[in-house]
Amino acid sequence: MLVAAPDPREVREASLDELSRLGLPLPPAKFPLVWEPGDEVELRPTGEIEARIAVLHLILARCFGMPAQTAMSWLLESHLVDMVTPPEWQFVVGGRGDHRSFVLHHDALFSLSWVLGLSKQLDPTVPVDERLVERMPYLAGGETFDQWRARILAAPQHPGDAAALLDLHYCLDWAYLEVERSGHRLPGLVDANAIGQRRWALEWAVMLRGPYHDEPPGWEEVDLST
Repeated sequence: MLVAAPDPREVREASLDELSRLGLPLPPAKFPLVWEPGDEVELRPTGEIEARIAVLHLILARCFGMPAQTAMSWLLESHLVDMVTPPEWQFVVGGRGDHRSFVLHHDALFSLSWVLGLSKQLDPTVPVDERLVERMPYLAGGETFDQWRARILAAPQHPGDAAALLDLHYCLDWAYLEVERSGHRLPGLVDANAIGQRRWALEWAVMLRGPYHDEPPGWEEVDLST
């Protein structure tokens, strides 16, 4: 559903108010807006987001001991092999890659679960919901991708609300890194790595349309450098 994006200046003001409430530093005055007035926004297709959630969940299971053959069989049976990126495939098949970076995707998974209405909130001060695993595919029990989709009955967020949360995490990402650089105390139990992962997921799931936007990036192409 492509809709008009909310006023970016009003959204930014709300984001900065939230940073102030949390006692976080504010980005510089010329910190870019995520979108421009008149832009439009939509979410990626629900099935694509569900597939990304399933793949990330499987990779986390692989991090914590799932055998490679079991993981590959599940992907094949679920027809999700094409949704796995090359770095992810190398890890699934042979355990190659940065194990820690894949573990960090737990927060990206949490963020995507919010996009589909599987988690009620994405509070920057609160760690991943311990019950999130209950809303993921039950791999050990052989639940297929299609069975999982039928069980969860996804209810995606409104694109405008997701865009607003993306703007907040854009600002939070800067603020958390600044706090960690200065050695000051963060406002909760979530660190800059987790905020960056949540932003990564939102940058991928929220598709902005306008004269200054490129085509939506692939999962490995999301740019968090700014």
